[in-house]
Amino acid sequence: MHEIVASAKQLAQSVRELTRKHNSWFKESIPLIASENVMSPVAREVLNSDLNNRYAEGLPFKRYYQGNIYVDEIETICENLAKEVFSCKFADVRSISGTVSNMAVLMALTKPRDKMTTVALSDGGHISHAKIGATGVRGVRTFNYPFDEKNMNIDVEGAKRLIREVKPKVALFGQSVFLFPTPLKELNGVFEEVGCTTWYDAAHVLGLVAGKRFQDPLKEGVDVVSGSTHKTLPGPQHGMIISDLSKDGLETSLRRGVFPGVTSNHHLHSVAALAVTLAETKEFGEAYADQTIKDAKALGGALHERGFNVLCEHLGFTASHTIVVDVEEYGGGAKVAKALEKANIILNKNLLPWDSDPVRPSGIRIGAQELARLGMKENHMADVSELIARVVVKGEPPEKVREDVIEFKRQFTKVHYCFYEGEEAYDYPAYDGDIV
Repeated sequence: MHEIVASAKQLAQSVRELTRKHNSWFKESIPLIASENVMSPVAREVLNSDLNNRYAEGLPFKRYYQGNIYVDEIETICENLAKEVFSCKFADVRSISGTVSNMAVLMALTKPRDKMTTVALSDGGHISHAKIGATGVRGVRTFNYPFDEKNMNIDVEGAKRLIREVKPKVALFGQSVFLFPTPLKELNGVFEEVGCTTWYDAAHVLGLVAGKRFQDPLKEGVDVVSGSTHKTLPGPQHGMIISDLSKDGLETSLRRGVFPGVTSNHHLHSVAALAVTLAETKEFGEAYADQTIKDAKALGGALHERGFNVLCEHLGFTASHTIVVDVEEYGGGAKVAKALEKANIILNKNLLPWDSDPVRPSGIRIGAQELARLGMKENHMADVSELIARVVVKGEPPEKVREDVIEFKRQFTKVHYCFYEGEEAYDYPAYDGDIV
C-alpha cells in the first residue's frame, strides 16, 4: 500500500483545523492548570499585531535597530506600570518567559561553581531551579532546603542551618507548587549573617503579589524578584524582573543579564500585551487576586467534603491560587489526570514531597486563577468538585461527565477584571481565536 503524502498546503490547513479543535475543546472544558490563564481581548489584540514581526535590541531610545519609535514608548509604559503595580524602583520587561527571566538573574548574580540554596523539585520547586534545568546550565551548585511536608513549606530552622553551613552566594525561593507565603521574615537574620543575595521566583503568585493578597517579597527584604506573566498575572507568555536595587551595581547586572545575556529581540508584541495586562491589574488586580484565593480555598473545601485528601486542611488548604490533592488511593496522579482530561477537566499530575517517580506521582495540582478570570465564585466550586468526584471517586465514565462539563461551562463566556469600552466583563474570543 502506498503512503499518501499530504501537500504543504494540506499540512498548513491541518494545523489550522487542529488549532480550531483545540480552541473549541478549551471553550468546553474546565481549565484547572495552575500555570495558565486567559488574556483580555485588548491584550490579545495588541499581541496579534505587526509588533509580532518586528525586532528591537537594547533599551528604549538606545536601540541597535531602527523602526522602534512606538516600541520605545510601549516598553517605557510597560516598565513604568510594572514599577507602579509592584511598588518597586526597577523593572525589566524584556525576558521572553519566566525561565528566561531566571536565566537572566542567574547570569546577573552567579558564576559557574557558585553555591545556591533552593526548594527541591519534589517539594514544589521549579525545574529551572535545579541542576537539570537553567541552574545546571549556568553551572551553579544547588542545595535544597529542608521541607515541612505537613505544612507544605520550607522548614525555617532547617533552612537557617543549611544557609549557615553552605554560605550560598544566592538564596533562591519560590515554587511551582506554591500554597503558602515563604517564611522570609523569619530568615532575614541569617541572610545578613552570611551575606548572600536573596532571589524570589514569583512566577506562580505574581498576580497575587500585585493584588496585595500574598506576601510582598521586596518589602520583606528580597533583592530580586523574577516571574512569568501568564499565570495569576493573566497576561501573555512572557517574563519580567523587578527589584528595589538594594545592592550596588544590581541594576547594571540585571540589565546585562537580560541583554545581551539571554535574549536578543524580546518579543515586542508580548511587551505590548503585558503593558495592557499591567494596566488592567492596576485597576482590577486586588479584586481579581481576592476572588482567585477565595475560589481556591472553596474548591479545596468542596473536594475535601467529597472524600479527597486535599493537603493542608489544617491551614485552610491554601493561601494562593493552588491546591494539591493526594490521589494515590485512586491510582495516582497520572491515572487521575488522564481520566479527567477525557471529561474535559484539565489539570496535571504532580510530585508530592514523599514521591520519587515524576512519571507516576501520587498527586494532582489544581489552580483556580482561570476559573476566577471567567467569573466563577465560591459557590461554583461545589459544582466543579462534584464533576471531578464523579469521575475519580464515583467512577462514572468520563465521556458521560463530559456532557455535563460542557453544559456547565456555557455559563462562563466572559473575561472579567479587564477593560473593554468601559465594561469590566464582556463576551470574549478567548477560546475561539482569531482564525477566519
